Amino acid sequence: MTPRIPKAELPTEIREGMIKQLGAVAEPVEVVWHSPEVATSNLEFSARLGEWDAADASLKSFAHMAVASQVGCGWCLDVGYFQALNENLDPAKASQVPRWRESEVFTPLERDVLEYAEAMTNTPPTVTDELHAGLLDRLGAAAMVELTAYIAFVNMATRNNNAHGISSQGFSDACGIPLAARPQHSGAALSS
Repeated sequence: MTPRIPKAELPTEIREGMIKQLGAVAEPVEVVWHSPEVATSNLEFSARLGEWDAADASLKSFAHMAVASQVGCGWCLDVGYFQALNENLDPAKASQVPRWRESEVFTPLERDVLEYAEAMTNTPPTVTDELHAGLLDRLGAAAMVELTAYIAFVNMATRNNNAHGISSQGFSDACGIPLAARPQHSGAALSS
């Protein structure tokens, strides 16, 4: 899919930094750069997210991919898988996030985080007191606040990318294990 807004020209230092980090320039940044203030704020907040350390990085990565899969953001799922491999996460688990309910590779905590990410992503959200309390009990307040804010930000990013027509750039093509397809019947029923 071609982005609905043509890509803007990025400043050289940002372009070179992305190529160094990802091996390519991220299309979402090129599209959003039509408003440098919005793009810069988004990049700065994204960088701050990476500094948070109260919640386990693997749980946040799996939550990111669950949101991307549910929203249908091919770019986010693609780059999320690429980054998960760079974070030394188990590639078998990372590849199974889109079909986590049918997969047997996840721990009970990981499954609850994936369910929480999807429940936050549903419209309207379907987070239950029981799910939240169970995660809070196992993660603690600081990690629960961080995980929730992280998932909320990922929802903003995935929906932004979808609205702008941004799709996969092929980052996961460099990885050895293909992403599993999300089953059509998976996930909570969304209201119409």
